[in-house]
Amino acid sequence: MPSEEFESAASAFRRTGEDAVTHARRVTGNAKARSRRHHSENVELLKRSGRGAKSGDPTPGTLRAAAERFRRARGLPVPGVPDPADSVPSRSQSSARAPRTGDEDEDFSQMRIMKRDA
Repeated sequence: MPSEEFESAASAFRRTGEDAVTHARRVTGNAKARSRRHHSENVELLKRSGRGAKSGDPTPGTLRAAAERFRRARGLPVPGVPDPADSVPSRSQSSARAPRTGDEDEDFSQMRIMKRDA
């Protein structure tokens, strides 16, 4: 009789393992499908948003007009449109950092620290 119990326990263990593998494969397949769907949606959104396209006007005219109407209706001041030349420069226009000079000012060597504390 013990051999029948062992065989039934072994088959139950094998069946549990197979069920776990099947479940893991299903979950993995669903996750990959969801990831592909999100990726394609992101690609489509990037295409529609015109990522990388540079326009001279950072705010479209329709949005600017709606903002002005909103402010005027509530009695708020309407600031003038800033000149694009006065806007923040892009990264390509920003000046590069000057190379550091005087590295001897920042000497963190062991000997200097020990002498300073003495």
